[in-house]
Amino acid sequence: MTNPDKHPSQTLATFAAELAFERIPAPVLRRAEDLLLDWLGSVLAAAQARPVRSIEHFAQLMGPADGPSELLGSRRRTSPLFAALVNAAASHYVEQDDVHNGSVFHPAAVVFAPALAVAQAVGASGAQLLTAVVAGYEVGIRVGEFLGRSHYVTFHTTATAGTLAAAAAVGRLLDLSPAQMLDAFGSAGTQSAGVWEFLRDAADSKQLHCAHAAASGLMSAYLAQDGFTGARRVLEGAQGLGVGMSTDADPARLVDGLGSRWTLAETSFKFHASCRHTHPAADALQQVMREHRLAHTDLARVVTQVHQGAIDVLGRVAVPATVHQGKFSMGTVLGLIAVHGRAGLTEFDRDYLAPDVAAVRDKVSMVLDAEVDAAYPARWIGKVEVTTTDGRVLHGRVDEPKGDPGNTLSRPELEDKMLCLAEYGAAASSHEARQLCEQVWKLADAARVGFLRAA
Repeated sequence: MTNPDKHPSQTLATFAAELAFERIPAPVLRRAEDLLLDWLGSVLAAAQARPVRSIEHFAQLMGPADGPSELLGSRRRTSPLFAALVNAAASHYVEQDDVHNGSVFHPAAVVFAPALAVAQAVGASGAQLLTAVVAGYEVGIRVGEFLGRSHYVTFHTTATAGTLAAAAAVGRLLDLSPAQMLDAFGSAGTQSAGVWEFLRDAADSKQLHCAHAAASGLMSAYLAQDGFTGARRVLEGAQGLGVGMSTDADPARLVDGLGSRWTLAETSFKFHASCRHTHPAADALQQVMREHRLAHTDLARVVTQVHQGAIDVLGRVAVPATVHQGKFSMGTVLGLIAVHGRAGLTEFDRDYLAPDVAAVRDKVSMVLDAEVDAAYPARWIGKVEVTTTDGRVLHGRVDEPKGDPGNTLSRPELEDKMLCLAEYGAAASSHEARQLCEQVWKLADAARVGFLRAA
């Protein structure tokens, strides 16, 4: 697939532009369908969320009142740009969307939103949409891996690599040439933005991160189609993203296994409704409490042995000020696990500050573990040490958290998750949610994507 005479950005752009449905292995396509259904649930769950409604209000003020693309939560129609903006904002709100471990990147939020909006606008088939989605995942994940661990300390990779992922997906739907796709990458990369500081203030920026990445990538692809040029080495160039946003950027990661290693198939589903960095420890604590039949009142101390990335992100939150900030509090997540046996949307909304949850939260600490940190980000190992009130010291370990490819969610589990998310957002009836499931499972054979939801 790769040509040694091409530089990495050009090779990656050529791959995205020339990717054909027939060359994608069937298991990868089925996984793309799984990820689409999972994404739809996350969007519907956030239909009533205040930050999402704010961004939709902006779209109503600035965008057309009708159009070829749908807003999944409200069932309104608008232009592809504003549909991508709003649906992407909704994608990440309830913290149930997918994640690729090695790149620490949430692809669905920034790939499906612009891809679906444009597919509806151009009359694409289901096969064309799936091909575009695969292109977006493969590009975005590799850009995230290229930017490395140092990038994630300050930058939200979904926001930064997301612009390239969105450009690749939309560019494939627009049938850009390799040269045009490279221009789209240049324009997308120069718009990459999104930093973690918002977590300290419980701000709404995470929704804006996804919205901006999806809309900027879409715009970049359409501009490239019109002849607008972009930096040809925006990633690995002397003044590119690698230099400006990383200290360990590795251009070889941009072309790693193109056409043979399908990174989309490496993507994980979220089981708990919280930041993925909390999931390994949550699973490990569940294991200890189940095996030893503990109640939350039996816990005297919980030490989570984590990778540095978890400390960088979760260490910013002590006592959460909002439900969303609580999803980035290791202690809060483990408190919900200890008290309720799960950390779902309902538990967060009702009890993220409940006294019994807070009591466990204040007993939780994070320590850097050499083994866990060395394995990260390729593997997210969960290790906990629990000291009980009667003096026992118990250990839990999970090598693949629930939702990882080796411990994945089955299609029935994904359907159940989707129905629960739709019900949570009051955006679709159980019957409508089941219809969406059927549409997704038949997508590859659809002659035209069309609207997923009746107006």
